[in-house]
Amino acid sequence: MKRIFLHLSFLLCTTLAWADRLPNIIILYADDMGYGDLGANNPKSKIPTPNLDKLAASGMRFTDGHSSSGICTPSRYALLTGRAHWRDFHGIVDSFGKPSFKPGQLTMPEMLRKKGYDTAAIGKWHLGWNWDAIRKNGTPPKSIRAEDFDWSQAIPGGPLDHGFNSYFGDDVINFPPYTWIENNKVVKVPDTMLDEKSWKKIKEGRWECRPGPMVTGWDPYENLPTLTQKSVDYVLSRKDKESPFFLYAPFPSPHAPIIPTDEFDGKSQAGAFGDYVAQTDAACGRILEALEKIGQTKNTIVVFSADNGPENYAMERKEKFDHWSSEPLRGLKRHIHEGGHRVPTLISWPGVIKAGAVSDALFAQTDLMATLAAITASDLPDNAAEDSYNFLPYLKGESEKGPRTAMVHNTNPNAYAMRDGEWVLVNAIPAGAKGAKATKEKPGKLELYNLKEDISQANNLAAQYPERVKALQVLLDQIHTQGYSAPRLQR
Repeated sequence: MKRIFLHLSFLLCTTLAWADRLPNIIILYADDMGYGDLGANNPKSKIPTPNLDKLAASGMRFTDGHSSSGICTPSRYALLTGRAHWRDFHGIVDSFGKPSFKPGQLTMPEMLRKKGYDTAAIGKWHLGWNWDAIRKNGTPPKSIRAEDFDWSQAIPGGPLDHGFNSYFGDDVINFPPYTWIENNKVVKVPDTMLDEKSWKKIKEGRWECRPGPMVTGWDPYENLPTLTQKSVDYVLSRKDKESPFFLYAPFPSPHAPIIPTDEFDGKSQAGAFGDYVAQTDAACGRILEALEKIGQTKNTIVVFSADNGPENYAMERKEKFDHWSSEPLRGLKRHIHEGGHRVPTLISWPGVIKAGAVSDALFAQTDLMATLAAITASDLPDNAAEDSYNFLPYLKGESEKGPRTAMVHNTNPNAYAMRDGEWVLVNAIPAGAKGAKATKEKPGKLELYNLKEDISQANNLAAQYPERVKALQVLLDQIHTQGYSAPRLQR
């Protein structure tokens, strides 16, 4: 009897411990994957995405989810800070570029680490490092030869200096240095310069690799498989660990170079790009399978999304394979029409988020910061997450409508889009925008669309509704000028 009582007490204590434990968090982040590439979003998709479709069925699929920008670095910056990128910059970090974050800026991994999370980034960083710190004395400031750097030194300014306990990746698949970086040091020293001729033939498009230092024998085809295995190994290593974990897994795919491994050739009916998307889906499946193996599926929030819409190869793909990666949207990567930034967005949290939920609420990737802060009871100072809305009540089903009604879309300083409800004004420029060209508006340049009636943005209503155009311009000026949009900062 005493033994049974002790056993029941142990089970009760264990159950309570699990109930009180903070959830693990995994962010799976694709690169250049269009809204219509995901099967759950597009019945006409020619690409099989069974693992992501299963993830969508286990949680909430957003039909109106957006990245901050139509290009790489800005969207990643916004995701990890909860701050719209256009408040600080518009472009990407170039080869050997400096860190994007401001000194002392709170990031998502820093916030979570304060709550006891083990934080890991595995994949594409593309947010800059302080490469000058390892540059040898006397080398020309803009030279990027292999011998210009002391590769034995730690490289500051990267993931470890912005909240991550560990990092593994090659920074950017088509940028130098072409070598693996573990934490803040290269795994192998680059000893030569980029040589695309030494690689296996590319399967679609161009290599698009920038010149710079490379490790002899570097094989870009091994990039996605290696990162996938590293992510799987990390998840498996968390078995029986008491502390929760945060895994940020930004894939290099299906961004160019389009290089699915041979086993995925022909997996889709959309060419090599479709096969690369299928391989990305399989990578997600392997990571989620590892999560299941350690018994943490029910205690883990999984987010899947992408940094922007598909590259312009999508035009040829449409003609050749009848697959439109942005279906049913207008626009591609770099564009401020919907196809440039409306991206696949899935959030799963078993037992909290209703399985199979489909949401048409306006959602921005910046909103993850405030939402995770609410989940982990983290404090957000006024100078952090300025454009992040807390979606927790909505995800839990306690609110019928999402908290966000407006969002600014942007890729370059000369064109913004202002979304408010079902309306969006395209090609506007906020008053006082830095870097914008001081040119007079050309007649007909502004575009106004009702997305509820015209999701493909085919019918410009600007001339018919001048007052709505004016109201959206005023709202854009206000959000831009005041320096925040999050409701908790309204004062």
